[in-house]
Amino acid sequence: MRVGDLGRMRFAHSPLIEVAESLWIISSRRVQPVHRRWYDETRARLGRVNMHLLGVVVPGHRLHLASFLLPEATDPATTIEQQLQLVADVPADRLYREIEALWHGEPLPEAGRELIRDGAAGPRRVADALWEYWSAAIAPHWREIRAVLDEDVAYRAATLTKGDVGTLLSSLHPKVRLHDEMLQLDIRHTGDKELSGGGLLLVPSVFAWPFLIFDVGSMDPSSLTYPARGVGNLWQSSGSAAADEDTLGALLGRSRAAILSTLAVPYSTTKLALKLGQSPPAVSQHLSVLRRSGLVTSWRSGRSVLYGRTPLATSIVEASGAVINTSVIEASGKLGSPG
Repeated sequence: MRVGDLGRMRFAHSPLIEVAESLWIISSRRVQPVHRRWYDETRARLGRVNMHLLGVVVPGHRLHLASFLLPEATDPATTIEQQLQLVADVPADRLYREIEALWHGEPLPEAGRELIRDGAAGPRRVADALWEYWSAAIAPHWREIRAVLDEDVAYRAATLTKGDVGTLLSSLHPKVRLHDEMLQLDIRHTGDKELSGGGLLLVPSVFAWPFLIFDVGSMDPSSLTYPARGVGNLWQSSGSAAADEDTLGALLGRSRAAILSTLAVPYSTTKLALKLGQSPPAVSQHLSVLRRSGLVTSWRSGRSVLYGRTPLATSIVEASGAVINTSVIEASGKLGSPG
């Protein structure tokens, strides 16, 4: 799988991945110790969920997921409602074909045969059951889960500024590496895939641990779902509010985080320095690091050189939660400090 330029990579969050992967944990009866507290708190609420149907859709005897459960997560703001609408819109014949492939060599349970008899109404039934499960198992913890995902993206951004794209990719999982501009995954062979067209979505996940999920898109970007950092601490304080802190600024440096936040619209070095209360040489130094890391791009416009965020940088800023309050940084006098 060849990787195109870094600008066509970006991060995204997929609520439906958390639904599907946590369902697989339950269906396979492989509740790892790291998720035991979540499972103990959740299983009492599953009585109102059609787990027989969902056990057909996500069977525990397979190590892969049906592709209709992997709709494109476009960015960190992707919602479960958007993804479940895509599931409901899946052509019925495709849904049944993928479910039958999951059960190849095994007898299809009655819940599966009933689903097939539903005909065109089947995809909507599946989407509704997934929504019930989301509401019972994932939604009560989504704020804490989302905080772990956002912190993971901020950490990857810091890794990128300290190294290169190879450093970033190899930090995702021991089975991921970049060699001679070729992304190599030590998983079941999926063939070579040219990524220079649609790009690559990097999707952190709480429930994917310890696995990788690589989905080869056709028209859409391919996606690589990997285990997010910090999962081991997620359920230690279940139900507590996530800390409201500037994670991106803490890991990337407040100066560079503020620059990325401001570059939602293009600026020259001089105008960016004026807006942020920073000296042009200091801003230029930070821009050089961000550009070298693939987070900022530049182009000439008349006599000026303008800088803007790459799609990768935009996905990182969106995952950080809120726009950096640059006025606070200016008043503190810290914007000109290194990092």
